Amino acid sequence: MENSPKIHLLMVDDEVKFLQTITDRLKLKFFEITTATNGSDAIAAAEKGQFDVAVIDLQMPGIDGVQVLEILKKTHKYLEVIILSGHATIESAVNCTKLGAFKILEKPCDFDTFVDAIRQAYERRMRKKFEHDQLVIQEIQELALGQSPLGILRALSKMEKDEK
Repeated sequence: MENSPKIHLLMVDDEVKFLQTITDRLKLKFFEITTATNGSDAIAAAEKGQFDVAVIDLQMPGIDGVQVLEILKKTHKYLEVIILSGHATIESAVNCTKLGAFKILEKPCDFDTFVDAIRQAYERRMRKKFEHDQLVIQEIQELALGQSPLGILRALSKMEKDEK
């Protein structure tokens, strides 16, 4: 596991003691972790850093987990999100799934199950990114066959803007 790339996690929970405990345990599994104790800080952290997976508590004061999920999925195309909650309902689980959550896990959650869910989310992220990159390569190859150098640069610039 030490030779594997580190998975960059954003952990968001308003229960500070839980957040510290789970973060300490995850660091032993070679994850790189940024924490936030509320939705606003989570959104700000996501703007500054690049994360593979976000684990978000569903119920938080202020901006709740559903709102954070919605914002992060709109602004970070390949970020996978796991919702962690002790108060999930079928309705909230369905809503989170519709908004793009990878999984909804109930607190307390078995630690190994939690780690497996994070790794599965990471694998899904990498698969989606790889598939997208393959399409981009194919588009670039097609551009190179029939465009002038300036036309290629314009098309690449447009592709880059569309990516954001």
